[in-house]
Amino acid sequence: MSTTASTKSLSFSSSDITSPAWVDIVRQKVESLRYGVVQIVVHDGKVTQIERTEKTRIAGQRDGAE
Repeated sequence: MSTTASTKSLSFSSSDITSPAWVDIVRQKVESLRYGVVQIVVHDGKVTQIERTEKTRIAGQRDGAE
């Protein structure tokens, strides 16, 4: 079985961070995710980036199996 991953990220300017909009973005990314990770990147105490990595398993022959 092989695994693929895709990563999507958003960057924010300092003016965007003062609003709670990033919380809604995180919520949306978590709700739409089946298997994966949502990361919040913080610099100097402010959210600067949100990354979503989703893994997709592809049914097939197992590694090492004949």
